[in-house]
Amino acid sequence: MHLQEPDSCAHAFHTGTEHKTLARLATPRLAVRCSASAPEGSAWEAVGPGWLPVSVALRYLLRVMRWRPAVRLVLLCLICGFCSLLYGFSQRGSGGSESPVPTQPRGVGRTGLGDERLQQRYAPRYKVPVKHGTETMHLAVVACGDRLEETITMLKSALLFSTKFLQFHIFAEDQLHYEFKATLNRWAFPEKFKYILYPITFPSENAAEWKKLFKPCASQRLFLPLILTEVDSLLYVDTDILFLRPLDDIWSFLGGFNSTQIAAMAPEHEEPRIGWYNRFARHPYYGKTGINSGVMLMNMTRIRKKHFKNDMTAVRLHWGDLLLPLLKKYKLNITWGDQDLLNIMFSHNPESLFVFPCQWNYRPDHCIYGSNCHEAEGGIFILHGNRGVYHDRKQPAFRAVYDAFRNYRFGDDLFHSLLYPLELELQKTVHTYCGRINELFTKQLTKTVEDLYRRQSNIR
Repeated sequence: MHLQEPDSCAHAFHTGTEHKTLARLATPRLAVRCSASAPEGSAWEAVGPGWLPVSVALRYLLRVMRWRPAVRLVLLCLICGFCSLLYGFSQRGSGGSESPVPTQPRGVGRTGLGDERLQQRYAPRYKVPVKHGTETMHLAVVACGDRLEETITMLKSALLFSTKFLQFHIFAEDQLHYEFKATLNRWAFPEKFKYILYPITFPSENAAEWKKLFKPCASQRLFLPLILTEVDSLLYVDTDILFLRPLDDIWSFLGGFNSTQIAAMAPEHEEPRIGWYNRFARHPYYGKTGINSGVMLMNMTRIRKKHFKNDMTAVRLHWGDLLLPLLKKYKLNITWGDQDLLNIMFSHNPESLFVFPCQWNYRPDHCIYGSNCHEAEGGIFILHGNRGVYHDRKQPAFRAVYDAFRNYRFGDDLFHSLLYPLELELQKTVHTYCGRINELFTKQLTKTVEDLYRRQSNIR
């Protein structure tokens, strides 16, 4: 199609159709010439010599595009590319408005898990949120099978008395996730805690063996330093734990670690004559009577960095590189699963363990044959109901404490709804060795409740 120019600028000025004539001008040369000689106040002058060539060129291109689809497509691509380029430069110049690019978490590169897909699965997914402005205490637990109610009761006891913000890390089988969410979402204390639910996952190599080691899923705790790579320190507890003092108290042990210590646990026994490890173990163990891993405080940054001495090679190994070789070497000799592996590791690295007294991990073994935890004479700080004593009648003193916490509802008076009913139930247990010293079960709990109400009154 051939576009014809008007014969003269004067024709355009006197037709009274300046804008239409302007639109028909096909060349920048004629458009500029007419604009320069336009009468004052006309549309020609308003357009101006600067923008007029561009507008005319675009008008011309639009006319060409109407007849040439291929040209239209090419031009559209060019315009889109130009706009994208402009947007990129504008974002680069805005500075700080972009979200930071996540980096690979510490320790992922050398986990020794034997499955890169597992490492990739954990690393980007479980970046733990940080509550700014206050110290966060991290509490981890592993729940499988019928341990839902027990775990909820433990978390309730931790939340009741703690003063610092709590971050729960709950590793549970998939079928338990819904019930955990339903229960924890009803606890309306967003200023006190948050939680993250994780699936139970083991390295693909020997996964079934890891899962069945001792109790279902219990060995998951061994992989916590490799999974929670953004967490510096962590308290791991078994599901059958009850806090009779604020979690802050045991958390403070982290400040007492010397430069070589990376974890803290209590002895397995206080009395060697009834100890299990010193009488029956067929593998190395820590100290005189071994250690119990039901309450395990960890500086996980140090754990990830440490090179561990071992009895398999002269070369020191990282935590993740040590787990599988230990299992392969000792799997026929261990009885208590992951706890035995921890005993083996710290038997070769005793300088790395901080040992806290038995009142921080008080178990039936401390009283069923007579009281042998002398440090607990001032009261029990953390109660550990292993041997299933929360759910049978063999040790009713332990069951009474568990039932009291399970039945307590948030918001009720702690004296009338928790402490006094517990004291009455404990009076019914004096026919057992543990029941005869039932005051140990309430001494610290009473102090804890009094301290809590005192803090609340001071705030008011």
